[in-house]
Amino acid sequence: MHGDAPRFLRATVGAISLMVLVGMQRLLRPAIPEPSLPAASDLARIRPVIEASPDTTAYLALLGDKRLLMSESGRSFIMYGIEGRSWVAMGDPVGPEEERRELVWRFRELCDHHGGWTVFYEAGAENLPLYLDLGLTPLKIGEEACVQLEDFSLDGGRRKGLRYARTRMEREGAVFSVIRPEEVAALLPDLRALSEAWLAEKNTREKRFSLGSFKDDYMKACPVAIVRQRNEIIAFANIWAGGSKEELSIDLMRHRPDAPQGIMEFLFVELMLWGRQQGFRWFNLGMVPLAGLEDHALAPLWNRLGARVFRHGEHFYNFQGLRRFKEHFDPDWSPKYLISPGGFALPLILTNLASLMAGGLKGVVAK
Repeated sequence: MHGDAPRFLRATVGAISLMVLVGMQRLLRPAIPEPSLPAASDLARIRPVIEASPDTTAYLALLGDKRLLMSESGRSFIMYGIEGRSWVAMGDPVGPEEERRELVWRFRELCDHHGGWTVFYEAGAENLPLYLDLGLTPLKIGEEACVQLEDFSLDGGRRKGLRYARTRMEREGAVFSVIRPEEVAALLPDLRALSEAWLAEKNTREKRFSLGSFKDDYMKACPVAIVRQRNEIIAFANIWAGGSKEELSIDLMRHRPDAPQGIMEFLFVELMLWGRQQGFRWFNLGMVPLAGLEDHALAPLWNRLGARVFRHGEHFYNFQGLRRFKEHFDPDWSPKYLISPGGFALPLILTNLASLMAGGLKGVVAK
């Protein structure tokens, strides 16, 4: 108070006083409300954007469990979830390429406004420059398999196994068909019973965020592929159809516990043949987690750790079995990334992400 204290002590008191004032100001300001989940009218508004998108992941927005950030024009959006401090966008922005840069920056600013971490899950390589400009770090988390339908057939020695699986299922009376969205409502009771039996047999529960769940409105939004045996539905999958017939994919794929062995191969083969007839270019088989990571002495620590989990983690997840199953269809593989701040925040972000997809931390450690 009298100026006889050392200068560094007076500077320290001033700095601490300033920090206390700023901290109190931030604590006492009104809380910024988090964006709410979309209403039915919001989902109806983005439906044309989803149907025009070549990326079929856009259909996950119809679940209504993710918040939406729309562009000024209304022609594009980012769907995201919030868990802890992690604001996780599912996939890349949906909509025209020319609107993506502005949209990702708006999302980055929104996260910063709420003190959150900006995260993009299952982002593609084509948008990496955008995320690098945001100051974020890409982390490869697996590879996605896509089959070129124009060249897909059951001819040749490499497709012998698929031909055999299809012929055997046909001999056992399996019949494939595609049900239009307006016809799905009449089948919902049967489909729900089959879905619940599948979940009970797997001793698991519905996942969230990056996968769909059995909801009536969601199931009625898309065509459904079904397999009947003796006039009873034994398997089904809801179909995602990309814009301009660029890509075809499925979300939920479930079958009765007593369905014949090979039912999955049969359903995938029939869907690909059907998609080729409809003029689709690609069939997206989805991502294999931790696939394609380098286990080299000079590779980043995450890549080496992920590659070893992929090789030795079969007790926790069927990584290699899933890769082998998809290899039967001779797909093209492309990398998928987790985009995040990285550094010391990464372990917490991964924990938040696991909790987001499992429906809470309890779902991470239990089926």
